[in-house]
Amino acid sequence: MNQELLNKLEHLNEIYKSGHWGSDMPEDTRPQNLDPNSEVNAIFYTLPTALDHQRNSNTLWKSATVTFEDNETNFVFNPQEVVNKDFTEVQVALTKYSLALQKNKQTQIWIKLCQTLDNNFNGKVTDFFAYFDNDIQKVRHYMQVEKKKDFPYLSGKKLCNYWLYVMYLYTNLPLINTDQIYIATDRHIIRATYKLGLITDEEVESTKVQDYAIKAWIETLKGTNYVPIDFQSVLWLWARNGFKEEL
Repeated sequence: MNQELLNKLEHLNEIYKSGHWGSDMPEDTRPQNLDPNSEVNAIFYTLPTALDHQRNSNTLWKSATVTFEDNETNFVFNPQEVVNKDFTEVQVALTKYSLALQKNKQTQIWIKLCQTLDNNFNGKVTDFFAYFDNDIQKVRHYMQVEKKKDFPYLSGKKLCNYWLYVMYLYTNLPLINTDQIYIATDRHIIRATYKLGLITDEEVESTKVQDYAIKAWIETLKGTNYVPIDFQSVLWLWARNGFKEEL
């Protein structure tokens, strides 16, 4: 790895740790007293992630939190209850606090994920991971290759890795092969990757830009003590705040 680039990344990491950008990420907005060992915590960080498509992540997690805390709507975080409700009931609950913005499409996505969990994994995210030995590589292969249609949006390149990253940070699941979690290539990460010169002008304009960015970070950090997700939050906040810091 280029030592100059490594120095830049470590400098950004120090800025992040200092709290200069504020330490909170969007998913830090969550219900109080969620046990990181619990299934409830795992499901809370799973279902809303599938709706994190072309929208403000901060408002998504705020909506998820108030939906969870409302006794009339929190049933949507129980897949076994969801699959036994009428579509309209689920839709009303998901749209009450704008958790679902596209009321038909996103309700369908939510219900489909609940059906997948209920039909195959006892309605539990923890059982889903346990079935695959808590192995990141096995889980991702199942979602993105074997059963992609069973995980609408959550199986996408960006969201799948973002979700795995969130599960790594916010749950106590005994995950293995966490070094194989790719960087979650949303627009902020792509902008930061380009800013650091890791992808070209042509690549940043390509429809395959996510692939290029993922590959760039894997290759860049090879042989170092770092893995791509070590810089997920750092790069996201740096880009979101307009790259104001001199490197």
